[in-house]
Amino acid sequence: MNKKITIAIDGFSSTGKSTIAKLLAKKYNYIYVDTGAMYRAVTYFAMKNKLVSKDVLNNEALILKLKGINLTFKFNKILGFAEMFLNNINVENEIRGLQVSQLVSKVAAITEVRKKLVAEQQLMGINRGIVMDGRDIGTVVFPNADLKLFMTASADKRANRRFKELIDKGDNVKYEDVLFNVQERDRLDSTREDSPLMKADDAIEFDNSDMGIDEQFDRICTLIDIKLV
Repeated sequence: MNKKITIAIDGFSSTGKSTIAKLLAKKYNYIYVDTGAMYRAVTYFAMKNKLVSKDVLNNEALILKLKGINLTFKFNKILGFAEMFLNNINVENEIRGLQVSQLVSKVAAITEVRKKLVAEQQLMGINRGIVMDGRDIGTVVFPNADLKLFMTASADKRANRRFKELIDKGDNVKYEDVLFNVQERDRLDSTREDSPLMKADDAIEFDNSDMGIDEQFDRICTLIDIKLV
């Protein structure tokens, strides 16, 4: 099958966007890009340089340092997916913690950060054959994507999923903190001035509060196969 399409997956945090996107990329032999990891990596950089914290956000200093931030994905054959590298250092584990999650929406709201990452994301998908997930893929990065999906689920279901992930990793977290983080990220992502999280008019909505991965995957594959005919 030579025809390739662009698949844009948007939605709220902890709705399984990355899990589904990875499965689709593997099935169709497409490039997978986790844009959330890119924003998390910039946030981690800002944290390490003391430019962002719970009470601080030094926009101007971070903007000045953006040219010195190099983000790359490198495929890990053992894990079966690409890991995030920040200035040639693997930061995949570091960017997945709750501390980064609590700050990423603040950094992602900076216009200059979004411009830099959106430009890089658009270059990655120039030849199609790509599955990209994030917050503004179908509305900003690929407004002409062949297939747009919008993933949602209740806040408590998403918090439970995220809490389990963090506990399984060995992180010492409280469910109440995870739930607050999910709700706060929803608020910040949906109300920011630059590229707020919103469902594209032509996106297909998937509420997976009570839908398993297998059912979602099968339904989405059917949609993709129709596009590939």
